[in-house]
This record gives sequence, structure tokens and C-alpha cells, in this order.
Amino acid sequence: QVQLVESGGGLVQAGGSLRLSCVASGRIVSISDMAWYRQVPEKPRESVARIIGDGSTNYADSVKGRFTMSADNAKRTAYLQMNSLKPEDTAVYYCNAYIGSRTESGTFSLRYHWGQGTQVTVSS
Repeated sequence: QVQLVESGGGLVQAGGSLRLSCVASGRIVSISDMAWYRQVPEKPRESVARIIGDGSTNYADSVKGRFTMSADNAKRTAYLQMNSLKPEDTAVYYCNAYIGSRTESGTFSLRYHWGQGTQVTVSS
């Protein structure tokens, strides 16, 4: 069973910073294409940042220059450093990763997994 667990969310004033973490665990064989998404009520989930296989990162225009995504492959952990936070960054933030894993029966599975989300609230 593969799990992605986010942490680091909370309440912060505008202009402040938060650092989110996402730890992957389970019978993992490979991890690639890790990403952070966010969602507010009644709106579609949107991509915030992504690290692809060659290590390069892509960011949504709304967070460029303020957010930085990184990953520690040895720790199976992705991070999202969020600086100069704005009230419009308020959302539930989700971790997403393309993970190769072994099921209990030994079958190989390769698919995207989601974390449970962590709430980020930025007050004005």
C-alpha cells in the first residue's frame, strides 16, 4: 500500500512563509513526476508546481518567484517552500506522484497517487 502524507500547512499572515512536506511510503520501486496541487471549494484542483524526471521544475504563473519545489529522492520526500504568501493562496494543498510499487501479491503497479491534503490559510 502506497501512501503520500502531506504536512506543514497552517494559518499564516499575508507576506509570511510556510514549508509543506510530502512523504511517500510503502512498497515503492520508483517515484517520478512529483507535483503539488491546490483546491478551493467549488473550483477544480489546479497544478501549483511539478518536478519531472529530468529534475526540472514547472510552476503556475500565479506562484512563480514565490514558491519553490524541491525533492529528496533518498527520503522519498517532496517540499514546497511558499514565500510572500497571499490570501488567494488559501487552499487545500495536495501532493501527487507517479509511483511504481509492488502490491502484496507481488504485482507491479505504476500509477498516480494523491495525498490527503493539508490546509493552508493566509489571512489579510
